Amino acid sequence: MNAQPIEIAESCLRGAESNSMSFPEIVGKLMQAGFESYAIDFRRATATYYLTDGESVVFSTHRLEAPIAPTLDTNIVRTAIREAQQSAPGYTYLGFCTKVMAGGCAGYVVSFSGRRAVYFGRTAETHVEPFPQ
Repeated sequence: MNAQPIEIAESCLRGAESNSMSFPEIVGKLMQAGFESYAIDFRRATATYYLTDGESVVFSTHRLEAPIAPTLDTNIVRTAIREAQQSAPGYTYLGFCTKVMAGGCAGYVVSFSGRRAVYFGRTAETHVEPFPQ
């Protein structure tokens, strides 16, 4: 993999963590760079970005000290997603992560071609969130 997609993926991750890039901006940049999806793993504090040719790149994320609840509470996850979609006052990406972890989310996968995110719990419960229209 050449350096440009790696730099773009890392800039998108850091843009999310610093609240300097929105989700739609991140998706657009990653798609333009040839990525098809990415996965966030809260337990390992990693973000993996997958290119359409099968290559991938992994970065460390901020390690949040928030515990992951033992079961997935989709109401908590949905509420955090709605706050993000509406850019609720005080919204931050790291705050979003803390909220979904408290709701039992161990990680999530975003599929650009599938136009959805799949949030999963510690026992593989899932919540599928289609991209907004």
